[in-house]
Amino acid sequence: MEKKHVLDNDDELLERRTGWDGQRLVNYGGFWFPEMFLRSIRSARSDFVAKNTDVILATAPKAGTTWLKALTFSVANRGIHAVDQSPLLNSNPHKLVPFIEEYMGEHYNPPPPEDVSNPRIFASHMPFGMLPDSVAKSERKIIYLCRNPLDQFISLHHFFASNKIEKDAVPLGFEESFDMFCQGIIGFGPFWEHMIGYWNAHLENPKKVLFLKYEDLKEDIVLNVKKIAEFVGCPFSEEEVGKGVVEEISKLCSFGNLKNLEVNKNGYVMDGVLKNSTFFRKGEVGDWTNYLSSEMAERMKKLMEIKFEGSGLTFKI
Repeated sequence: MEKKHVLDNDDELLERRTGWDGQRLVNYGGFWFPEMFLRSIRSARSDFVAKNTDVILATAPKAGTTWLKALTFSVANRGIHAVDQSPLLNSNPHKLVPFIEEYMGEHYNPPPPEDVSNPRIFASHMPFGMLPDSVAKSERKIIYLCRNPLDQFISLHHFFASNKIEKDAVPLGFEESFDMFCQGIIGFGPFWEHMIGYWNAHLENPKKVLFLKYEDLKEDIVLNVKKIAEFVGCPFSEEEVGKGVVEEISKLCSFGNLKNLEVNKNGYVMDGVLKNSTFFRKGEVGDWTNYLSSEMAERMKKLMEIKFEGSGLTFKI
């Protein structure tokens, strides 16, 4: 597949900011993107051709991406790999399910998705309106997972602190970082536009977009694993349910199990930039209460009320 990188002539006119961790962000199409990914995002939009059977996993960063990759990979490939022989035991989920943005980049080197999964499974942090036409304007299945923005911010803060993507940068303080997050200045943000884009797509066509919440998965993982299986066209048989296959997959992909696998304690992804271990910090709901002041939490709650008003999208806080 030829990978062309589409660059606009007015690149220099795009607004740029420095993110709280020192990464350069560029405003493209109303969203903030890490500048290092702008070429591959444009290439994905123009050149990525999805197959009819492809499944796309969409998330904002630190909204449960790793968990969703592990779950969907295991559900879709359970006829190929028994749980006790799962590739997840030896490979980080990000190695098995690549991002479209990564796949279309110049330096993509993991095995092609079709070599490790049937159907092909891709992930993306791109907003719904930025997805390639072969995904957004088709019947390809999309599973979107979002997370309470309060917990998402805390997870992002720790992730950036543990992975200094810009080695020489001096990161902003906690309150300054929170202020930028509330302004929507974060990679693939604003978070509310990201969520509402997929939420509206789900409302318009629930057979195409399955909309999940991290908190709901934590509350009832078995129910949601069944939901994922049904959505991607491989529902669990009565025999599988009786044998406890749903619970086996849930346990395999649980935070505690994945975190304790040797492969996820060591090594890196994204060309040695991101530590595997940093994708498994706590995975808890409500961890924000240990970090945010009451004033910061109230600011976020009011922001969510304003941004989600009339959409029907709500979060338990």
